[in-house]
Amino acid sequence: MLTYGCVVQSLDVPDSRGRPGNVVLGLDTMDGYLTRSRFFGAVVGRYGNRIADGRFTLEGRAYELPRNNGSNSLHGGPEGFDKRVWRPAGTAGDRISLAYRSADGEAGYPGTLDATVTYTVAGTGEGPEGEWSLRIDYRAVTDAPTHVNLTNHSYFNLAGAGPGPTGGPGTVHDHEVTLRASRYLPVDDRLIPTGELAPVAGTPFDFTAPRRIGDRLDDGHPQLKTAGGYDHCWVFDEPAGPLRPVARVTEPGSGRAMEVLTTEPGVQFYSGNMLTDAVYGRGTGLCLETEHFPDSPNRPEFPSTVLRPGEAYSSTTVYRFTAGAPAGDR
Repeated sequence: MLTYGCVVQSLDVPDSRGRPGNVVLGLDTMDGYLTRSRFFGAVVGRYGNRIADGRFTLEGRAYELPRNNGSNSLHGGPEGFDKRVWRPAGTAGDRISLAYRSADGEAGYPGTLDATVTYTVAGTGEGPEGEWSLRIDYRAVTDAPTHVNLTNHSYFNLAGAGPGPTGGPGTVHDHEVTLRASRYLPVDDRLIPTGELAPVAGTPFDFTAPRRIGDRLDDGHPQLKTAGGYDHCWVFDEPAGPLRPVARVTEPGSGRAMEVLTTEPGVQFYSGNMLTDAVYGRGTGLCLETEHFPDSPNRPEFPSTVLRPGEAYSSTTVYRFTAGAPAGDR
């Protein structure tokens, strides 16, 4: 863990033969995080994902946000929570809490926000009999009405984030993904949701049964062309609130599987379309950012992201790992 950005820098998980391997993309130096970060492993906020035109109106007052994604504000802007140093706020066993106070007006958001993120790791057994997890609990309070949507931006590669045949890890195109979501949010050319909750049936966005990421990545669907791949929010079928399983990813070579549980109403599934630098290439990691929907501050029909004084923002996501037999042994 890093206090800078509340970053998950590495996460070692055994494969089916008990060999540990890091399954998240990270950088080896602080300079990398300062100069080349694409939100690797960071907590993003105050608002994870995009807000159209970098503005919203709350209780009759207009707010302007820094724009860092064309005309949009993305993940809290160019100086979001991923660029802040978080304060250690306690440890207990395999649990660590980090805290950050975001001042009134920071990045254009109203109200002073006190946020705490707690990471808990757990593990039992070895090889196919083992189970390991990373639990993330987000909490926040405010002294004035504001918008909050926190999430973690780890890029996962269950084959391992170490070097592949070209120097960096291989792509995640062979990973199989399942999402308990029969609808998704189509986007316009700014990657802002149009407002439609479209059915996934009959489209490349149907992951209701296990589907290899690369199977339909380049099939010419207009939404895939717009985003350069998958970079959309899926709407879970089960209501938000209780912690429930919503997604599963498997990687045939290592035998590793990752189940995602969350209290959130949706997930941004991103296939690493814009990963292009000296270490990581396009498609070498996937993100499953559990969250409220993009541009909710400008979409009253979406679930609200408003937090008011006297209320407590609370969100939990668990990434649970297991390892079955690798493909060659089945």
